[in-house]
Amino acid sequence: MARVTVEDCVDKVPNRFELVLLAAHRARSIANGAHLTVEPDNDKNPVISLREIADKTIPPDDLREGLIHSIQKNVEVDEPEKAAAPSLPQERRPVLGRDDQSSDTQVDVITEEQLLRGMESLTPTEPSANGGGSGSGR
Repeated sequence: MARVTVEDCVDKVPNRFELVLLAAHRARSIANGAHLTVEPDNDKNPVISLREIADKTIPPDDLREGLIHSIQKNVEVDEPEKAAAPSLPQERRPVLGRDDQSSDTQVDVITEEQLLRGMESLTPTEPSANGGGSGSGR
């Protein structure tokens, strides 16, 4: 069964070396308790992983990303630089979730009709220079 499964997988993952890496990674994750996407049919984890790849129940791109992530030792996290976004002093920081009731004296009310009229005035009346062309290039 495994030979037929490998032959079925080659059209999903053309590189046999990559197929072995992806199937082995998936077999290890199954051994660690990952959810099966096909019936086990009393097969071992490597055969189950190959059947999952052949049946396209697990996308090879997802397996590839998982494999790369598992091999990485140092994962860089992009954190904002302090100079790029200076923080406000504590006394000037807004309190989230609370409105200042003294400054909110008037509530804006708009009807659906007024909203639609306002949106119609924002739509362009002439066709855009970038879109809507035939694309023939003549």
